[in-house]
Amino acid sequence: QEEKIAGRAVLIAGQPGTGKTAIAMGMAKALGEDTPFTMLAGSEIFSLEMSKTEALTQAFRRSIGVRIREEAEIIEGEVVEIEIERPTSGQVATFGKMTLKTTEMETMYDLGQKMIETIQKESISAGDIITIDKSSGKISLLGRSFARSRDYDAMGPQTRFVQCPEGELQKRKEVVHTVNLHEIDVINSRQQGFLALFAGDTGEIKGEVREQIDAKVAEWREEGKADIVP
Repeated sequence: QEEKIAGRAVLIAGQPGTGKTAIAMGMAKALGEDTPFTMLAGSEIFSLEMSKTEALTQAFRRSIGVRIREEAEIIEGEVVEIEIERPTSGQVATFGKMTLKTTEMETMYDLGQKMIETIQKESISAGDIITIDKSSGKISLLGRSFARSRDYDAMGPQTRFVQCPEGELQKRKEVVHTVNLHEIDVINSRQQGFLALFAGDTGEIKGEVREQIDAKVAEWREEGKADIVP
């Protein structure tokens, strides 16, 4: 509320099984879906191959989210048809085609292996409204077209219906994504930083790096490009 990175801490004490963690998780959820929640046991601090101060600092920075807004070129439309070439040898499909439409146009696009994997994982089918990030190829499912609201297979309890997009398929749109300060630290601390996020072995991060990150995040906030979460 005061728009400061650091705030007051709340200590919840009690016997095991009395709901301390549940209360903390509930507080984080009440603050919003993007609010980071970090669990750290005392034994973990002693088992990590880094100083205790560094372990706690990383935990604190995992708990501070940064909601970043930026413009990106995307493709947004309703899925008309998906054709995936399935190898007879049982290997993973690596090529396919997908037809998308808006209220004004219709176009066919080629699909690569990662896009096919996303389509299969998200069970994307004709009638779904999706976006494709042109720079990364990431596919996001927005919902089901209102035109398919009478389809029996589209009437699940969690089904979200949206309008078919208007205008051009390709457009510039503000994209909002949330990361935490520790993730930004890791990515900027070393060349293999992005891979280190997946490996979990981030090592100790220099104080100068964190100072630079804090300054950059403060700059983004002043420019209206980012907010601190919560």
